[in-house]
Amino acid sequence: MVNLPQGWHSSPTMHAPRPAAIPVDLLLLAYRNGIFPMADSREDQEVFWVEPRERATIPIGGFRCSRSLARTIRQEKFTVTCDSDFEGVVRGCAAPRPDHPESWISQRILASYRQLHAAGHAHSIECWREGKLVGGVYGVAFDRAFCGESMFSLERDASKVALGWLMALLEKAGCELFDCQFMTSHLASLGAVEMAQPDYLALLKKASGAQTMSLPEAYASVSSGASSASSGSGCSGPEPSSGAGGSLSPGYVIAQSLTQTS
Repeated sequence: MVNLPQGWHSSPTMHAPRPAAIPVDLLLLAYRNGIFPMADSREDQEVFWVEPRERATIPIGGFRCSRSLARTIRQEKFTVTCDSDFEGVVRGCAAPRPDHPESWISQRILASYRQLHAAGHAHSIECWREGKLVGGVYGVAFDRAFCGESMFSLERDASKVALGWLMALLEKAGCELFDCQFMTSHLASLGAVEMAQPDYLALLKKASGAQTMSLPEAYASVSSGASSASSGSGCSGPEPSSGAGGSLSPGYVIAQSLTQTS
């Protein structure tokens, strides 16, 4: 069990005493011990600390990429970026939805993860269409682990494309553990598996140490080694789409990575 500062507890029923942003060091300490914060509502100034009895993860290299999703990624229906609008992705995840008018992502949590992002320990993958942010995923990075926090989609498959890119980049970066917190049927369809918290903690401990590169560096590596093919390039088949000098498009590289390992 993590030893949090006096006045903080890992019990999901105990609230934090102050409405200020959660310190970066405290957040990382919690994540390294399998604990993460949530809020009761978007306007709630308090947080509670969650330590699930069952944990969901997607094994690195085990993302289940359907043929249709691979085709969407390969065709570059969306322009995909990394860390170009972290706060926009968090706000998109917190926005009201028809079936979920409330959100656990409060203003305090947004402020906390904004600080974490500035410290280099939180990243986002964005999907754009005609200059508009239409989907994305964000999470927390430390050691060789990445804890996915939330994702959103305003267009069909936008969040799946963002998650697919994230999983491919994490594998390239040398990540060993991708945590997605709670199991859902949607995550199960993408390759998530469920395990008891002690088993998750064992994987977390095994994932200590530095990655080969950061997520932004992995993104830059794919982008610099591929053509800057624009969104909606019109590639309709499995053939590689090439840019200047015959290099492969980023979407093709990511789709190829996912279909080879899934």
